[in-house]
Amino acid sequence: MTSDRLHSTTEDGVMREDVTTEYGAESKNERVLETGSYLQLVLRLALPAMIVIIVMVLYNLADTFFIGQMGDPEKIAAISVCMPVFTVLSGIGTLFGIGGGTAVSIALGEKNRQQIGEITAFCCMGTLLVGTVYGFLTGLFAEPLCRILGAEESFLADAERYLKIFAFSSPFVLFSTAHGSILRSDGEAATAMLANLGGTLLNIVLDALFILGLHMDVAGAAAATVIGNVFSAVLVLLLLLKKKQVFLPHRQNLHFRREVVVPVLTLGLPMTFSTILGSVSNAVQNRMMVAHDSVFLTAQSVAGKLGLIITMLIMGFCMGLQPAVSYNFGSKNYKRMYEILRKTAAFTLTAGTLLALCVYLNRARLVAAFIQDEGVIRYGQIFVLANICVAPVYAVYQTFQTFLQATGKADYAIIVSLLDKGLVFLPVLAVMNRLYGAYGIAFSHAATMILSVIIAGGLTMLWSRTLRSSSA
Repeated sequence: MTSDRLHSTTEDGVMREDVTTEYGAESKNERVLETGSYLQLVLRLALPAMIVIIVMVLYNLADTFFIGQMGDPEKIAAISVCMPVFTVLSGIGTLFGIGGGTAVSIALGEKNRQQIGEITAFCCMGTLLVGTVYGFLTGLFAEPLCRILGAEESFLADAERYLKIFAFSSPFVLFSTAHGSILRSDGEAATAMLANLGGTLLNIVLDALFILGLHMDVAGAAAATVIGNVFSAVLVLLLLLKKKQVFLPHRQNLHFRREVVVPVLTLGLPMTFSTILGSVSNAVQNRMMVAHDSVFLTAQSVAGKLGLIITMLIMGFCMGLQPAVSYNFGSKNYKRMYEILRKTAAFTLTAGTLLALCVYLNRARLVAAFIQDEGVIRYGQIFVLANICVAPVYAVYQTFQTFLQATGKADYAIIVSLLDKGLVFLPVLAVMNRLYGAYGIAFSHAATMILSVIIAGGLTMLWSRTLRSSSA
């Protein structure tokens, strides 16, 4: 493939290369984003993104599953209290991944190829720096963090051990998360999928080896996670090297101009705020559950992961199609943009309902697969219902959020992203806990989602009306 380089001088007077290699005048990926059928978009973008999400869920499930085979509910509780730390890390990853990916997609739609290298350079440097600092602080303050997150003395040592080891993976998690999203923005969802899949498979194999074979307990689970994340990051780097003329940072791109930094941070903040506030809410929920009984926390942990499968698949489908929405928004093809959104809402609503039904019908077997504990199985079945009944509503909610995020309406997107994670959830959680105890805690997310989708729908209508009037 030939390399076409155009030189341009920006407002700061710096001469830069406008690299169009692999994109040409209009790449195959761009043509699919602009004119491809919905099925093509699903196969090229959404399906690989969903596989990535499945892989992420498997990452999340693997430690819990293999630790559960030891038959000790408190071991699962130890890992569960550490999850908010991982969630915050994921939120930081989405800051650079969703922000950078959306910025790249919009730049593609606007045919502004010059900014792509600058965006990826900023995301690369940012993830490595922030990830290193985050990992250092997490390891340094592991014990007080575990106490704050609700660890009891009976499993505090296990939680601390898990967190200290996990901290080493922080920069690698951020790098692979962010650059996987950036690759998807160019329609390279399949390549991003391969990197995540490789790391997850390695994690699962090492979990079995370290926990069941070498009897390393929670330390083995953490070590397997670290090695898997490092492997994923290396694979992402290798994939970037194949597209080095587009995605790898060049010296001329390391300027971090306001025109690049601000859009990335602004576009990424909604999902980041949502994820971080979600981790805070999760920590509060865990502490409330532990106050009733640690068996409730274990049951909620298992049930929550089953519910997570459905919601994450819905999220993955929507996130996979976000580059198409952003591209057509950038090119002002609003008719195609709305068509994509309508079909996405219909598909996720149907799929979410069917998946929830399948999980509900097999709830006892699914809970028992994680741990053979009578109390966990009994309460877990009830908590499964609480976690999956929101699936149809969540499908609509996620479509609203995707639309606002993809079109750069950051203020509305931030509000919507925070509704179910804290703005509505925390007050509802407090009330439900006071009225119904552990069962109220379990069903608080369902009550939250109903209120959240109403508010999100109103904000979406307001922004959509503005877009339609501006294009008239």
